[in-house]
Amino acid sequence: MKPSSFFRPLSAALLTLSLTHAMAKEVERPLIPLLNAEEIAPFCARGLAGVRTQAAGMEKLPKARPGDAKKVFADWNRLQMALEDVQGPVEILNNMSPDPKVRSNAEACLVEISKFATDLFQSKKLYARFKAVKPGDAVERKLRQDLMEGFEDTGVSLAPDKRERMKAILEKMELLSQEFARNIRDNNQKLTFTPDEVKGLPDAYLARAKRDDQGNYLLGFEYPEFNPFMEYADNSDARRRYQIAFANRGAPKNLPLLKQAMDLRLEMAHLFGLPSYAHYAIRRRMALQPEAVDKFLREVQGAVTSLEKKELEELRESKAQTQKQPLADTKIERWDVSYWQQKLKQTRYSIDQNALRKYFPTDAAVPWALQVSSTLYGIEFKQADVPVWHDEVKYYDVFDTRSHARIGGIYLDLFPRDGKYGHAAAFPIRGVSTLARRTPISVLVANFDRAGLNSDELETLVHEFGHVLHGVLSSTRYVAQSGTSVERDFVEAPSQMYEEWARRKESLTLLSTFCKTPCPTLDDAMLKRMTAAHNYGRGIRYARQLLYASYDMNLHRDAAGDPLAIWEKMEGATPLGHVAGTEFPGQFGHLMGGYAAGYYGYMWSEVLALDMLSRYQGKLMNPATGQLYRKTILARGSELRGNDLVRGFLGRKPSSKAFFDE
Repeated sequence: MKPSSFFRPLSAALLTLSLTHAMAKEVERPLIPLLNAEEIAPFCARGLAGVRTQAAGMEKLPKARPGDAKKVFADWNRLQMALEDVQGPVEILNNMSPDPKVRSNAEACLVEISKFATDLFQSKKLYARFKAVKPGDAVERKLRQDLMEGFEDTGVSLAPDKRERMKAILEKMELLSQEFARNIRDNNQKLTFTPDEVKGLPDAYLARAKRDDQGNYLLGFEYPEFNPFMEYADNSDARRRYQIAFANRGAPKNLPLLKQAMDLRLEMAHLFGLPSYAHYAIRRRMALQPEAVDKFLREVQGAVTSLEKKELEELRESKAQTQKQPLADTKIERWDVSYWQQKLKQTRYSIDQNALRKYFPTDAAVPWALQVSSTLYGIEFKQADVPVWHDEVKYYDVFDTRSHARIGGIYLDLFPRDGKYGHAAAFPIRGVSTLARRTPISVLVANFDRAGLNSDELETLVHEFGHVLHGVLSSTRYVAQSGTSVERDFVEAPSQMYEEWARRKESLTLLSTFCKTPCPTLDDAMLKRMTAAHNYGRGIRYARQLLYASYDMNLHRDAAGDPLAIWEKMEGATPLGHVAGTEFPGQFGHLMGGYAAGYYGYMWSEVLALDMLSRYQGKLMNPATGQLYRKTILARGSELRGNDLVRGFLGRKPSSKAFFDE
């Protein structure tokens, strides 16, 4: 339930520039406003005052009649666009600005926006307007259904005392979410490692690492620092120390926040007479009920449990053989997994993740991803020099190659820095509305190695690009239905499907053509080894995802227990056990960022992703199939339910066969 909008009351609020394209008329380009710390509060206050005025005006309108649907929906569309234009820029500055004061002031604005959104969706007068109208077509029927559910889920139909309590819960949840994210994002702790402790790490990694006066290495929690260390550092004790610190980077502050959120969510569900938050949240998703999720997770467990044990045993045997010690005396710890997987892949498949970086230079991988998308979907990316929040950020206009019309814009913020959002994500900050001739903007955020990507990072790039495309290639009538507004357990499907383009010959072999200096070309033998190396470790990988999803569901059952105790018990029951001293739930940001009782959606979406992939029939660079996918999936946003979107693309109902075969 994320508000959306377009707002211009301040001169700094929205930058609009003109662009002349080779085959297009002059067009207007909306951009993210670059506000300094002092400008955020007035920008936020003016913007919210404007949308409050719009909402009040809508509440004063005469009672809606069945035939007023188009007007009622158009009024709402304007309101949502106005609200989105306040929230979108502030959300980017909150997560990406290098200025801590900007981030802090943006956070305060987001809290006020959340309060307004709750008031908006608790308005009985606005709810009555949607309830009174008769939709004119399927798009309006779906929009009305989603909006009615949004109002009802916010408590509009509850008794006055329960409605007020619901409002207080939602306001508190926003504060908890912001504080949880801030505690992770602003943790600038550096760990000190001696030269002996970093043996085994690539020379390029060590050359760019920060060092103290004694020559020790200072490493933080950015992925380009942490992941290679866990894969290559020979010193087991150093890996253990780094992993514990990484797992605890939200501790000790975040565990109490998570517990408060769990308790509030359970109370929220009880306000609606539901036994758990899982029942409250999942009833609006593809799964519909927690029991369906439980059944799915049991099926996944049945498929991965024995494979995980087999893979861990292979790692143990490899470690014993390498270290020339008895197998009975050899144990694989959790901080050993990445290291010994990398060793085994080098031995068995001659694949070294770090060596792959020369095949995928970052400055070649990005234009490659743009070109693959251009070929598939009939679009063109034109880089433009516009104001950005950091000098490494790049902006592109997106054009339709057939009509030559500008259809949207994207920002790419790809490299780590202090205070920045620490994962990889796509932010759909401005949705499309064909009714209002409104074009979308999406922001791709990552924390990549500037020199080159390994195969996992290349998959991450195209995964997030899949989300970005879902935003900018959406062509919905109403902004509330644009792009990634689909069900939470469908939203990952387009991006997970797109990962396959980072693994297949017909797309990957194009990458070398974008290298500024000659880079190696992937031959058939190399691709075969890469595929085998990628497939190895699936049992361990899916078992971990299963643990995350099961833990999430456990937290949001009918009794909210202690989150750390639950985690220690569940992780302790896995083959690798629990690492004493770690507090992983304190940095499990998904639980506070919209995926509560929804983390299962990653694997649920992958079922749909692999099924949709079958439509390409092994020809991933086929523009005809790409255009069909753009038309039936990406362009439709949430105008249909996820199952119906997939059915429209495949011509049949979805199947889980491809997922469990894999």
